Amino acid sequence: MECFTGLEVSPRKVDYLKFLLKKDETVRTTDISSELNVDPSTTTKTLGDLASHGYVDHVPYRGVRLTEKGKEYAQFLIHRHNILSLLLTHYGLSAEESCHEVSRFEAYVSKDAIEKICASMGHPTVSVCGKIPHGSCKMGEHS
Repeated sequence: MECFTGLEVSPRKVDYLKFLLKKDETVRTTDISSELNVDPSTTTKTLGDLASHGYVDHVPYRGVRLTEKGKEYAQFLIHRHNILSLLLTHYGLSAEESCHEVSRFEAYVSKDAIEKICASMGHPTVSVCGKIPHGSCKMGEHS
């Protein structure tokens, strides 16, 4: 398992990786462009950048899918989103509000911070946004 900080990709690239994880198959770039409301040329450029960093395998005119590194990173992204969403509901935001607010800043929260927040919350398994995967969380190390 490769070590990462959780700050390696831009907020927009977070959306790409989370979308690809949700699909869990080879996806056409036009489908990504449509889903994320992005120009196809921008999608192709972004996927090229993600591929150059080892997050995706991109075969022009065929599609794109996550590499093992990309899957691991995307699973962390879901974990981070769900932990932060749950945290905000503890401070009075509705499920919808917390999910929306987290989407605005989640890319700027490190893996270390998420691990500490997760541990302080007792490693919850369910968030307002769904099940909380703990594959990227060092359960018990920060307790």
